[in-house]
Amino acid sequence: MRIALFQAPSPMGDAEGALSALSRPLAAAGAAGADVMVAPEVWLPGYNSATIPAQAQPRGGAWHGRLAAMCRDAGCGLVVGYAERDGAACYNSAVAFDATGAEVAHYRKVQLFGPREKALYVPGDAYATFDIAGTMAAILICYDVEFAPHVRALAAAGVSLILCPTANMAPNIHVSWTTVPANAVNHRMAIAYANFCGAEGDLTYCGGSLVVGPDGQVLAQAGHGPALIIVDLIAPDPNLIQTQIEDFRSVRQV
Repeated sequence: MRIALFQAPSPMGDAEGALSALSRPLAAAGAAGADVMVAPEVWLPGYNSATIPAQAQPRGGAWHGRLAAMCRDAGCGLVVGYAERDGAACYNSAVAFDATGAEVAHYRKVQLFGPREKALYVPGDAYATFDIAGTMAAILICYDVEFAPHVRALAAAGVSLILCPTANMAPNIHVSWTTVPANAVNHRMAIAYANFCGAEGDLTYCGGSLVVGPDGQVLAQAGHGPALIIVDLIAPDPNLIQTQIEDFRSVRQV
């Protein structure tokens, strides 16, 4: 499988600009044979945008129609975060399209981060799994992937690839360097983690988008600036495959 990650500065509330900015990298990913491209968290209209929740759109709304058409034109799937409106509620959501533009998964972030997210959004309450090129995949969003029980639950369900839009900000670079690789190797899970770069209001993003194999090997990683990563998921080193899932022993609480 070939995966693309799109790392870029936030569109900062410019939804039209956000859609336009996705078009060229998605086309490039499709031309390079990628099965799917992952873009950052709340790319539409921008993670730290002051226009949330006013700009939030319903699932299946105008944003979805534009994104689906872009996937069809590019011949490449897409996972991208957006602010979702559902009645009076707003969710930090992500949608997955396949290369034909069909929606194949929709996910609402379970682990809301910090007081701002908790004031803006209602937490999700379910995982979303789907097939990519014969591989069972799932979406987690940013803070979700830092919780080993969520990664473990997906591994137990047969998921072997997590696609993770994120808005990881300074000083939390340890998430890319340590947390994501550790959760990948401990759960025999490939993880594709797509972040912003640059600044948005009072936030400075870490960049560092990466793809990690199930043996914990970093297959590709961006620096601090804009990037389009395209990488093949390769067979892991069998000597590095861990067995924590089978070896885990529960003990009585003290």
